[in-house]
Amino acid sequence: MMRLPIQEFAAFIGLDWADATHAICLQAAGSDTRESGMLEHTPEAIDAWARALRSRFGGQPIAVCLELTTGPIVSALRTHDFLVLFPVNALTVAKYRQAFTPSRAKDDPSDAEIQLELLLKHRDKLQVLTPQGATMRTLDQLVEFRRRLVEDRVRLTNRLTSALKNYFPQVLSWFSDKDTTIFCDFLTQWPTLKAVQLARRATLERFFRQHHVQTRVIAPRIQAIKSASPLTTDAGVITPHVCLVRALVAQLRVTVQAIDDFDHAIAQLAPTHPDFALFQALPGAGPVFAPRLLVAFGEQRERYASASELQQYAGIAPVTERSGNTCRVHWRRQCSKFLRQTFVEWASESIRHSFWARAYYAQQRAKGSTHQAATRALAFKWIRILYRCWQTNTPYDESTYLNALARRGSPLIRHLANVS
Repeated sequence: MMRLPIQEFAAFIGLDWADATHAICLQAAGSDTRESGMLEHTPEAIDAWARALRSRFGGQPIAVCLELTTGPIVSALRTHDFLVLFPVNALTVAKYRQAFTPSRAKDDPSDAEIQLELLLKHRDKLQVLTPQGATMRTLDQLVEFRRRLVEDRVRLTNRLTSALKNYFPQVLSWFSDKDTTIFCDFLTQWPTLKAVQLARRATLERFFRQHHVQTRVIAPRIQAIKSASPLTTDAGVITPHVCLVRALVAQLRVTVQAIDDFDHAIAQLAPTHPDFALFQALPGAGPVFAPRLLVAFGEQRERYASASELQQYAGIAPVTERSGNTCRVHWRRQCSKFLRQTFVEWASESIRHSFWARAYYAQQRAKGSTHQAATRALAFKWIRILYRCWQTNTPYDESTYLNALARRGSPLIRHLANVS
């Protein structure tokens, strides 16, 4: 999104979206009359409504205020070039409503009218939705969907671990990684200790070789299998947990394959963007974080006037509240959670790859900060550095930054010496 000069519109619309129908409140320019109605959420109904507006107002620009930046209704409205979309934060609408309705009563038509009022009275504070290019928008969805699948994978492996601890805990020590094909294949073929102990040594050896297990590991692992003692022989425990394990393994197998498919799609698409090289060379970025950081910054360099705006939007910058003699600093709650997650996770990874990042993290921990607080502080600092690189289209260089720290006489230089 970006700010555009205030322009003249033929009409103004507040749209309160819902799953099946959308509440509409329209006011034509130069008129005090407001027209309310409901718009059915079907491609045909939305297209017919937009065409009627085009005909009624002669194709002149019409401003539409709504609580979304993406989604089905946004995609449908964007196909009509005369509709100019002004997204507004849902919390802004809620607070505006509460200011005049202390009872907190809520209704879709009234919310549509509230959004219309925000558009009419505070349009100078709203930003026009200006979508990025198709490549960036595609990559944006790919990296976020992939991260959700990773969360699913973690959830499934946690449940699988919990289930196996009830009757077959030994298998957890035989395989360090639970989100792998070999782990899924092993449990599919031998879901219990008894089943795997009945297997011939040659069968087990062939299984491990087919899954490219190192030769030196195979014999000790087979010996551990043959010598293991069962945790329980109670069928009342084993039978239901075997059913659960089989179900979880099937889901995990599909999820792992889906993540691989997303990785392939991202690896094919990300390098085609001209800004990808800026993020590919960052310490610890790799094939996962480089595309996510590219998406986090985007391609609209006018979107953020300063690094602090990005720090605030991403939820990395803390919030300070002052009232009288009271001052409170707290976690920023209203932000893009995925964006914050991207910066924090990469900052944590950069500690292993960047000399100064490792020193800065150690400095923060020495001050008494928790791991999470120290990592967020590092992410805050990284955003300032990357913002400059992004704006000037200059690849990050570790030695250049270390020299800059030395020229400024930064206290971090002393910590660098201690870390080394």
